[in-house]
Amino acid sequence: MRSYTLHLPRDSRAGESLGLDRAQIVPDGFSWGAFAFSVLWFFFHRLWLAGLGVLAGLIVVAVLGRVLGLSPFTGFLVTLLVSVLIGLEASSLRRWTLARRGRPVRDAVVAGSVAEAESRLMARWLDPAAVPPHPVAPSFQASPSRGAQPVIGMFPFQEGRR
Repeated sequence: MRSYTLHLPRDSRAGESLGLDRAQIVPDGFSWGAFAFSVLWFFFHRLWLAGLGVLAGLIVVAVLGRVLGLSPFTGFLVTLLVSVLIGLEASSLRRWTLARRGRPVRDAVVAGSVAEAESRLMARWLDPAAVPPHPVAPSFQASPSRGAQPVIGMFPFQEGRR
């Protein structure tokens, strides 16, 4: 089972079907297409900046391999490892690009297939009670203030608290 994220325009509201025609569902996990075709996969998905960044990274790796005088087998291993990294990070770069374009993550679901994820996400999105209207930021509790207590060493405790 994989997790899938729903990306909608910022002005979309839960319970409305107006923005669903422009919805994009991004699967999380390893992308075999990005592993095999790297830059072409990014350009196919209209991820221009991420594709150019990957292209620049691949060029830098190739030039460094040439400058360091790596053997062909070592160069192949380095290229394979870089391709694995691209496959692992492709969905994160896709989500980053969508958020930068004004389509943040609105919901996430775990499903067995894209069709199942789409039906779950759309059902949840059309039920306004199921999805918060804005992306929920994690809440962190602020630590209590230490005031004017002196701190000596790495631990901000007074000497008598051992």
